[in-house]
Amino acid sequence: MNFTRDEKVDILLIAISTISVIASFVLSLDYIAWIAVILCGIPIFKECIEGLVTEFDIKADLLVTIAIIASIIIGEVFAAGEIATIMAIGGFLEEYTVNKTHGRIKELVNMTPQVATRIRNGVEEKIPVEKVHVGDILKVLPGESIPTDGILVKGETSIDQSTLTGESIPVDKKENDDVYSGTINLYGSFTMRTTKVSKDSSLQKLIKLVESSKPENAKIVRQADKWATLIVVIAFTAAILTYLFTFEIIRSVTILVVFCPCALVLATPTAIMAAIGNLTKYGILVKDGESIEELAKVDELVFDKTGTLTYGEPKVVKVISDHPNEMMYLLASLESQSEHPIAKAIANHYNNTNLAEVNNFKMHIGKGITGTIKDLKIIAGNKMLLELEQIEINDEEDSKNGEITIYVVKNNKYLGKILLADTIRDESKRTIINLKRLRIKTTLLTGDNEKTANHIAKQLKIRNVKSNCLPEDKTNYIKEEQLLSHKVAMIGDGINDAPSLKKANVGIAMGSIGSDVSVEAANIALINDNIEDIPQLIGIARKTIRTINISIAFALILNVTAMGLAILGALNPIEGALIHNIGSVVVIIYSSTLMKYKISKKDYKKSEKLGITKHLNKSIT
Repeated sequence: MNFTRDEKVDILLIAISTISVIASFVLSLDYIAWIAVILCGIPIFKECIEGLVTEFDIKADLLVTIAIIASIIIGEVFAAGEIATIMAIGGFLEEYTVNKTHGRIKELVNMTPQVATRIRNGVEEKIPVEKVHVGDILKVLPGESIPTDGILVKGETSIDQSTLTGESIPVDKKENDDVYSGTINLYGSFTMRTTKVSKDSSLQKLIKLVESSKPENAKIVRQADKWATLIVVIAFTAAILTYLFTFEIIRSVTILVVFCPCALVLATPTAIMAAIGNLTKYGILVKDGESIEELAKVDELVFDKTGTLTYGEPKVVKVISDHPNEMMYLLASLESQSEHPIAKAIANHYNNTNLAEVNNFKMHIGKGITGTIKDLKIIAGNKMLLELEQIEINDEEDSKNGEITIYVVKNNKYLGKILLADTIRDESKRTIINLKRLRIKTTLLTGDNEKTANHIAKQLKIRNVKSNCLPEDKTNYIKEEQLLSHKVAMIGDGINDAPSLKKANVGIAMGSIGSDVSVEAANIALINDNIEDIPQLIGIARKTIRTINISIAFALILNVTAMGLAILGALNPIEGALIHNIGSVVVIIYSSTLMKYKISKKDYKKSEKLGITKHLNKSIT
């Protein structure tokens, strides 16, 4: 195990205190236990006083402090030392476990590159990464971290992107591929052109999300803290009443020890942090604990289409021609002169570098392109371009599903047409099926026309679909659903989705391809853009709330039972301290199981059987 300097000091103090307590017991010399009282008791006193003075924070430290002081007053110094030591051990284990869980997330911060190799006028120079500007040419050697986001301009390599995406298999990169800050170049050296400065890179975006990932702002955490304060008051009252009825100070001291609400206070933050740590392995970053709590209650998931359910870029889906090889050769040659996304899609589909030379190339904005190939005039575009060129074609068939149609003409002779469309992501169908198994209503809101929207929805078996949506239409839909008592999550990737992401109970952004605005507006970011992880996200949110409820119930039952035994005189302060810390450790261990939780067929079957019931969606608070 790797311990920090502060943790090593704590271990040393606890070890000395433990030895002093054992020596006090073996030698029957109570005064030796004062070492434990001083080393382990004083920090507890300090936290108690600081909490009372700064925030009037009545918590477990107050009960422990009173118990230690009461033990000393009645002459039980050994008991005081024992309580202080056991509480210190329990406190160390609690803090270490939480820090370890949170530390796994914050490992990203240590991945930040500090130096970059810039090439300027053919000369290489090492510079701080903060001095890298957009457009700089950088060289990255094997084994180095990529300094900032950019585009590979020369060379080929494989890159370990696990820090960002959680993907264990290296990703091959070639010219014009995107590369990201904090990922590791495994093999060949390459040069890249930067597209973002260091502070705006993908890694820094993740770090900002990580730094804001705190469980303390969840409603369930705040409610548990209120309960803890109430329990402290109850314990203090019970201790006084027990003394007044029995005149046995030992019983009162034991009540104060066993009824410390440490397990109750720990139940929520440890579970939430374990859940957040689990999700980072899937490339899912959660901003705060409240998002986990809200997501567990979600019963409707609203999808944007472009870039979320689909890839967000056109692809050739059909070629219609009596001479397809000739048509595609001429069309790809002509389109190779254009930088338009449709032109790139056609060139990628043809996938042949042996293209013809094009002369007299001309773009007709919103209509298409024209050019000359071997003295043949080639026209590629929509019907408006054909009308402009005074060419008539006998094609009454309209695209059935809203595809983009490109007509191809050679020397005024119609050769055929190709259809392009934004294609559905491979994982979209599986995601929708699994969400339905979790009893989540799925809705598609898109700015596309009705024909395209219905075609996509039909393929994915999404029944609720709204087309021709402006940003305000999406926001209004979410408002209407919320008025009907629905808990709505929204997932999108574009800047136009930001208002809806903000309005939804939980906003989920496509973190890699998503705009910075949408990521900032969302509560959760899918860094690897894999929507197939959404069922895991919802599953662990529900599992987290169940875990918290069970832990709280266990803590309350344990505390009440132990208090009853203390009132009856069946427990002494030392035994009470042991029971108290055993309860805390059990809660921590149970919460830590969330780190390895993965949604299973059993979870789907349970949801299918029960639906979205109150016990899944409401916390014990």
